[in-house]
Formats: sequence, C-alpha cells, structure tokens
Amino acid sequence: MTPRERVLAAINHEEPDRVPIVIGVSNATGIKMKPYREIKKLIGVEAPDDYLYQWPELGTARIDEATLRRLHADVRGVRDLEPAHILQANRARPPHSDYIDSWGSGAMEIAPDEWFPGVHPLLEATTIEEIERYDGWPDMTDPSRVAHVAARARQLAAENEFAILATPWLLFPFERAMAMQGLEAFLLNMGLHPEFAVALLEKIAEQCKALMGIFLQELGDNVDIIKIGDDLGTQQSLMMSPKMYREMLKPIHADYIRFIKERTRAKVFFHTDGDVEPLIEDFIEMGVDILNPIQTSAGRMADLASLKSRYGDRITFCGAIDTHRILPFATPDEVRKEVKRVIQALAPGGGFMLGAVHTVMNDVPAENVLAMVDAVEEFGHYPIG
Repeated sequence: MTPRERVLAAINHEEPDRVPIVIGVSNATGIKMKPYREIKKLIGVEAPDDYLYQWPELGTARIDEATLRRLHADVRGVRDLEPAHILQANRARPPHSDYIDSWGSGAMEIAPDEWFPGVHPLLEATTIEEIERYDGWPDMTDPSRVAHVAARARQLAAENEFAILATPWLLFPFERAMAMQGLEAFLLNMGLHPEFAVALLEKIAEQCKALMGIFLQELGDNVDIIKIGDDLGTQQSLMMSPKMYREMLKPIHADYIRFIKERTRAKVFFHTDGDVEPLIEDFIEMGVDILNPIQTSAGRMADLASLKSRYGDRITFCGAIDTHRILPFATPDEVRKEVKRVIQALAPGGGFMLGAVHTVMNDVPAENVLAMVDAVEEFGHYPIG
C-alpha cells in the first residue's frame, strides 16, 4: 500500500499492510527541536532547522522530508499561519520579551528558550460585557493566514503518496478560553460564572469557525483528515465533570464538528490529553472519527484492551506510545516491547494509527524515537501477531 492507502484503510476500520505512523505533522504529533537535531545527526540527514508554524517559541520542529521518510511517517501536514504582521512583530520584538499572538494572549520566557503560556488578556473578566468590550479579537479573514494552503494541499494531492492531515493552529474553544483567561481563572468561571464562561466559549467558537471555513475552502477536496481538539483530561480524571462538559462545552464541540462535516468529506481528528475515557461515547456521538493521543499513562486510558473492545469498531485510535515514562526513560529494547504490546492491543481489525502521546519532548533520546518507528516495521505488519 501507499502511505495514504494505508491510513485510509486504517481509519475505515480495515486492516492495511501495516499500522500507519503519525509523527511530525502538527504540534500534537510533533518533535521538539532538541530531539529533532539529534535524530538528524543520528541518521545522517543534513537539513536546516525550522519551526512549525514559523513559531520558535512553540519549540516544535518542522521536520524535513528526508527525516519524515526515515521515520516511516505516513501523513503530511497542511497548516495555517498567524497573520504576516503578527509573525513580523514577534521576529522584531526585543529579545526575551513576551510572545503575543493574534488573539492578544501569549507566552513568556521562564528559562532560556523555555516558554510558558502566561499572557492572558481577559484574566480578570467575569461578565459578558467585558467580552463584548475586548478590542483584541483576531481578524480571521486576513489572507496571509492561508495564502499558502491551496498550493500545498494541491501538491500533496497530486503526488498522492501520503495522507493529508490539515492542522489549523489551536482552533480549539476550551484551550483558547484558557489562553485568554488562564487555566485556573477560566475553570473557576465555569463554576462561578457559567453564563460568562459559555458566552466566552461561544465567542471563541465563532472565531474558530470563521477561520476554519476559509481554511476548508482553500483545501477543497485535497484533504483526508482535519485536526481539532481540546485538552479535557488530567492524569487521573477530567478537568470538569462529565455533566458540566455535556451542558457547557459539548454543544459547542458538536456544533463545530457539524460545521466542519458540512464542508468537507475529511475525517475529524480530535486531540485531547489525559484520562478522557468517560467522554469517548460523547466524542463518537458528535462525529469524531479519530481520537488522539490515547494517553496510556492516564487513568482508564491505560486499559487498552477495554478501549479496543468497547469503542474500537466505532472510532480510530491514534498515538498510544507513552511520553511520560517509556520514550524518555526506557531503553530502545523496552520501547520496542511497548510498541509491540500497544500494537497487539489496538491494531487488530484496523482502526489504529501509532504515534507518540503528544509531542516528542526534549527529554526523549533520538535512539528511542527510531526504536519506536522501527518497531512498527517489525511488529506492525498485518496480520498482527
């Protein structure tokens, strides 16, 4: 199979020739710059360092084609950008000063080359009037956001080798609300000022849909998967009760997914970290096709056999190779064994694409990244086992 055929078979719950690998195409499936440099050195690839979304403070590398091929990556990405004037302003700002995005939120440097989302323009807001008065809402119609999208998508479609995963940057209502207010403030407002919290989520969702609509128009039919999401889980549970999710956030997610599916045949890829097992039925009901990253270190998400038996014929799992303990601290042979275990649990019958649980972070040795992808070639060919 070609990589694209392999991915399409897996997400249609058919058994391809081998388990597809998703790595390097978005921040949620990417590699930080330090391990990327080490991988290039280890495999003998000479390619310039570049950053995903032209955003050095994010720290996620834009992986060159030769390295993607060595990693056996079956997917290629199409991404939007922040408006040109925002990119230019951040390139020209004083060294070590805060990075500010097009929403007015941003990141501050907490250690050399380490950035933390600490700029929250609506930190103190608790009323709908404050949402309406905020003058920093982004212009989603700025053409520089998507000027490159159609050409990139057409190129990948013409080559017809890899599956096309479109990943507009952080068009996620809940995560954006936390960026605007800070995690603690927004979670408190969900409980203390629910009308305000819902109004903020709805306002953000309007902005997300505005850009998503333009983005999808530029893509046309040249896309296989659309990535959205919202981090809803912790290591042991959810950030909110299932009841609160279903009352306040699920209607916004459902409307967003419906908006996307009305405009494209692409499958919807939903990224959410943590133990989100109590919401998987909700995701399926809303139309989520692919769930990522299957954080196997988090609560009930560790029970892969249960996930496969309860949901595996209705949703595709993507990820599942632990970045909490395995990838940073295991030996390459231990990584191989973990890949084998995960494949045997999730891959039979299709419906599984393997990748790291979220971004490959700076503490992951290059040898372990190669062990992960090479183990798929060793253990991931069908029939499994």
